[in-house]
Amino acid sequence: MSDDVQDQPAAAQGEGAGAQPAEGGSVIQKKNRKPLLIGLALAVVAIAVIYFLYETFIGSRTVSTDNAYVGGETAQVTPLTAGQVAEVLVTDTQPVRKGQILFRLDDKDQRISLAQAEAQLEYATRRYGQSLANENALGAAADASATQINSAIAKQTSAQAGLARAQEDFRRRAALANSGAVSAEELTAARQALAAAQAAALEAKAAVEQARANANSSRRQEEAARALTRGTSSQTAPEVLLAKAQLATAKLALERTVVRAPVDGVVAQRAIQVGQKVEMGTVAMRIVPVGALYVDANFKEDQLGKVRSGQRAVLTSDFYGDDVEFHGKVVGFAGGTGAAFALIPAQNATGNWIKVVQRLPVRIELDPMELKEHPLRIGLSMEAEIDLTSKD
Repeated sequence: MSDDVQDQPAAAQGEGAGAQPAEGGSVIQKKNRKPLLIGLALAVVAIAVIYFLYETFIGSRTVSTDNAYVGGETAQVTPLTAGQVAEVLVTDTQPVRKGQILFRLDDKDQRISLAQAEAQLEYATRRYGQSLANENALGAAADASATQINSAIAKQTSAQAGLARAQEDFRRRAALANSGAVSAEELTAARQALAAAQAAALEAKAAVEQARANANSSRRQEEAARALTRGTSSQTAPEVLLAKAQLATAKLALERTVVRAPVDGVVAQRAIQVGQKVEMGTVAMRIVPVGALYVDANFKEDQLGKVRSGQRAVLTSDFYGDDVEFHGKVVGFAGGTGAAFALIPAQNATGNWIKVVQRLPVRIELDPMELKEHPLRIGLSMEAEIDLTSKD
């Protein structure tokens, strides 16, 4: 009897154990496990197929990045002459057109320099006229010297004739001196006349040589004077051209006191005030050409294998949101990564090295018409997507 009583609780416990799983057992019945595993496997396969199809037909056609920023070639406005700022006509954020006056410098010094240059040109022109007159005078003097040669030759001929007569007269008297037909005084007079005639002949010969030397010197002076003006006119003479160049320089300095915008754009970083003294080359302000901006998109190095110049790109800006799309094309790649051109380049040749995926800036040119309709500013964030299948 006691054995029957002891067996009943044990049976009851056994039935309870069959109703609830033992601790650590599965809550899924064996008959439901197989369909569940098959469904899970099919889901994994489906996800893998979808990912493969996306990468093959969609993902492999484009590369994108949100590490992109608007850039532009800003124009520095620098005065090309020194002076005091007399008037500033623009301020920061103001749109300007190419050729529009930005500011003026005091031009008193430049006007004085211009007046001096004009006077110098007039003086050079008159000096050229004086040079021509001197040439003519030297030419006339050379001609006169040439005529003096003939006169000196004629005098030399006369002196030689007188010498011949004196020689003949002295010869006859010397022959009669021994016979007593000629007195000693007459012979002495004849000898003196011969000496005088000889001296006159020598003087006449020297006069001819002097006349020829004078004529040669006058001709050389004429040639030297004509060398300064040969092949020139009052408009092409060297001294006149120099004066004209100085005048042009003075005019240019006066024009440069009025500083104009070099490009279309928006004024930024204005750094001058009225009354300030500025030197040549001082940066007075900058002009941002908002109609000629570009985007530097920093793609990862493993994204650039199929990127080529000329491929089309679609860009969006946080400034306008996803509703406004900008279209552009790849125009080039940077010469190195950002880390390569950093002030302190990364030193990878160390014992503890961790590979970091680098980014290379890609320049994307924007459509000017779209920029005109939706202006951007330098430094704005962009999202860029390049179509790898497109061609220029």
